[in-house]
Amino acid sequence: MARIKALNILDTSEGQDYLAETYGKVIENVQKSLISDKMKNKDLSGVPGAGSVEAKRFVNRKSNDYGTARTGGKGQAVKAKPVTVAIDTDKELITEVEQKDVSLYGVDNFIERQASNDEKSMKRELERAFFSAAFTAGTEVTPTGTTAQEILEELIQSVETVSNDYVDGVERDMIHVVCSPAFYGTIRIYLDNATHETKDESFGTYHGVKVYSSVYLPEGCKAIAMAEGAVAQPVLPTISPAQKIQLSNAYAFGMFYSYGTKAVAEDLIFTLKEAEG
Repeated sequence: MARIKALNILDTSEGQDYLAETYGKVIENVQKSLISDKMKNKDLSGVPGAGSVEAKRFVNRKSNDYGTARTGGKGQAVKAKPVTVAIDTDKELITEVEQKDVSLYGVDNFIERQASNDEKSMKRELERAFFSAAFTAGTEVTPTGTTAQEILEELIQSVETVSNDYVDGVERDMIHVVCSPAFYGTIRIYLDNATHETKDESFGTYHGVKVYSSVYLPEGCKAIAMAEGAVAQPVLPTISPAQKIQLSNAYAFGMFYSYGTKAVAEDLIFTLKEAEG
């Protein structure tokens, strides 16, 4: 696309296509870069525009002896009912700009810089909401170990050994742990001393479990461990077409997005709190 030199071009089909492409990349990049996207529940049904969706929780049923269904006249029922997740948080990232504000960098450069900032803002919003919901819903673990690796292992095993009507243990490759930077750092020191193979920026897994560092955990949270799909966060983004501000030489552009966040399987979320004092 040719360089956009004037704001009024944003109100043309060419300008609208440019905005749609630019903010389409924002939406795509947010989804790719979110830590929470790797663990959120994606087994959703319903129409998001109606204001809510239904999320199905993780279930791994125990097997019965051969003939159980024949004797009982039916198979096992799926016990877990879908959880309704309301899409009840509405946000906007709308920028108002005048021609004089873009005279130095150009319209397209200004928009790309603003879109990059909006991408970061949206990411912070969604990450904080996701981890806050998980932290609130999760069960606190009081570790008996004292070293970082012992504490982390206890947190992992809290998820791994869950056994109830829905779950008969959780495989480690389905467990994710998100740590505060400080706690993550202590784990890295342990691993770096243990083997040279872990000294890359992201070591990926710890004893088969995916581990991440995040600055978006709630205050007082040291780490959260959860099974994949334990929290749902449907997001409904909408790109706003550029509009001229009435009685001015300014235009507004950007995007709106609505989302909801809810724990779907509280029994598969465990937390560590920072020590008080």
